[in-house]
Amino acid sequence: MVNNDQRRRQLAREKFERQQQRRAERQRRNRRRTAVIGAALAVVVAGTASACATGLFESKNGEDGKVVDAAPGAPSKKADPCKAPAPGQPAKLSFDKEPPLTVDKSAKYAMKLRTTCGDIDLQLDAQKAPRTVNSFHFLAGKGYFDHTKCHRLTTQGIHVLQCGDPTAAGSGTPGYKLPDENLKDPKVAGGTYPAGTVAMANAGPGTGGSQFFLVYKDSPLPPNYTPFGTITGGQDVLEKIAGAGESSGQGDGAPNATVVIDKATVTK
Repeated sequence: MVNNDQRRRQLAREKFERQQQRRAERQRRNRRRTAVIGAALAVVVAGTASACATGLFESKNGEDGKVVDAAPGAPSKKADPCKAPAPGQPAKLSFDKEPPLTVDKSAKYAMKLRTTCGDIDLQLDAQKAPRTVNSFHFLAGKGYFDHTKCHRLTTQGIHVLQCGDPTAAGSGTPGYKLPDENLKDPKVAGGTYPAGTVAMANAGPGTGGSQFFLVYKDSPLPPNYTPFGTITGGQDVLEKIAGAGESSGQGDGAPNATVVIDKATVTK
């Protein structure tokens, strides 16, 4: 017999998975659309260079390619509890392939996220997720995460803050994909990612990139997302961010708090 609490957890897990699938499908549609538009423009530009020069084909789009408009009746945002970001813009770097594996699997690695809302400290598990930790060590060293916005907060059923996307639209990648690692870790094998877990976001098996999520409260999720670290400091920061809510009012949207990673470092 399934009790009410188990049913709620199951529904929350199924909702999160549906959202992930929809995001992945939107990304696939956007990529196909971009390819079609690119081909069409190649034809049009040949005969209408002057039109392009005057900006005829420019458009201003928001997340997932939607035109940015003020949504009527949108929920009002709570007060922003965080300070203004440090000067600078995301580097938006892209790399042709995954960096060579250079991390010491027997060593301990720490990642510090200096955010506009406070510092968040992470312990990374190079032994169980070496390629993921190696990638984060590489990307942080290149300044990839600096000045990037944490673009997604879930507050109902699933309780995570998602970061690591220079586009802040849910579609950013470092240019390469990472394999899944550590999915049989006993901590997540039971279908729950406990509070304090650091894990990779993805659009399906073997599609990890730079986006990751911080679990601030136990969250029912299948073991499909590489767990590669633990939050060791800054739980109060995450609770402050979560307390400000998210913009959609539906439990899954952009944080009302301006969560920007001013600087990310990984040290051995």
